[in-house]
Amino acid sequence: MIDKQTAFGRVSKLVFLGICLIVTIFPLYWIVVTSLKAPGTIYSLPLDYWPKELSFENYIGLFTKSDFGRYMINSLVVATVASTVATLISLLSAYVLARFHFAGRGAVMAAFLLTQMIPGFIALGPLYMMMTNFDLVDSKTGLILVYIAICIPFCTIMLRGFFENVPDALEEAAMIDGCSRLSALFRVLVPVMMPGIAASFIFNFVNCWNELFLSVTLMNSDENKTIPTALAGFISSFNIDWGSMSAAAVLTVVPTLVIFAFASKFIVQGLTAGAVKG
Repeated sequence: MIDKQTAFGRVSKLVFLGICLIVTIFPLYWIVVTSLKAPGTIYSLPLDYWPKELSFENYIGLFTKSDFGRYMINSLVVATVASTVATLISLLSAYVLARFHFAGRGAVMAAFLLTQMIPGFIALGPLYMMMTNFDLVDSKTGLILVYIAICIPFCTIMLRGFFENVPDALEEAAMIDGCSRLSALFRVLVPVMMPGIAASFIFNFVNCWNELFLSVTLMNSDENKTIPTALAGFISSFNIDWGSMSAAAVLTVVPTLVIFAFASKFIVQGLTAGAVKG
């Protein structure tokens, strides 16, 4: 009786997980299918759940009828630079918050947490005026600086948790052997922290890669637009170019999939990073 109940429970879990998997994957599958349909067959009835003839016209049109290649390069540059700089700054600030006790440390942490509760559009007016005064509107440099400022608070909180799980004895032993505090940080703690650093970088990269609101507001020219802004351009007042939008969405997902494929080991290790006995 117990074996039957156990088997029924396992089957129920598998069925439930299977349904969740289908619900999660089907929208992605439908985007891929739509991108592989010829433009004239997307709206044809009955709906084809797999195109009778594969067509790459939507993908070819992205690069021949628009500057989608430039948009991808812009997004890659902005996301990579902003994520790298934000992760480095957050690493240093998280180390200070985790290792040093000073007046106002709790207020700094509270301020970092508070920034995550405030909707971004509230600061859009002052931010736009400040960027205009510094002549950084419609500039990749300006967008990178904004993304860095947005990523630092949460990334600092995340890395601070990793630092607190690493024993102080590792750092103290390195300093006894002659390392300075900064040298001990990068030679001893950073290698131990690599899973957490990788997870933080991926979090920052995905946020910068997918961000739309500030990108649309601060970028005006086609030369500086990023992919989310380009995707929004496929929607007009009277029409939506589903074929081109689906093809662009597929190409947009590819870089993040590649990053997760190569960094999945670090992400899993990041869940247990710092589990070192002192």
